[in-house]
Amino acid sequence: MILDWHFKTFDELSTHELYQMLRLRTEVFVVEQRCCFLDMDNKDQLCHHLLGYRNGVLVAVSRIVPPGISYEHPSIGRIVVSASARGIGAGVELLNVSIEKLERLYGKAEIRIGAQLYLKRFYESFGFMQSSVPYLEDEINHIEMTRRAGYKAD
Repeated sequence: MILDWHFKTFDELSTHELYQMLRLRTEVFVVEQRCCFLDMDNKDQLCHHLLGYRNGVLVAVSRIVPPGISYEHPSIGRIVVSASARGIGAGVELLNVSIEKLERLYGKAEIRIGAQLYLKRFYESFGFMQSSVPYLEDEINHIEMTRRAGYKAD
């Protein structure tokens, strides 16, 4: 493994971990992508959070969203890798570990995500298929993508 993983409920996060997580999401989604939106959407409190550290620094985050919160099925959201950890496989590892953690919580369920359109091929490599027409969210093109229950890579 490239990163050191921590998997926690919202209530298990320390204030330091919460701050780091929100800072990383803001660095990428708000500053880097120049997107003015309210990241704190009152879903974090209902989710599990996957935190990936490299040399003690938080560089990758996702949240596992229970069924019925964002979609009918469980979801992976707020998937983010810091610029300093791109190109070393951290994103691939983040998504693989996220899927593994989701399946431990909810079984081999269908997984739905809202993906930035430019990452479509990346998510397709994990078995996700486009399941909506493109839509604009916070001035960025997105699509919904679905991974069928029990998907196995070829």
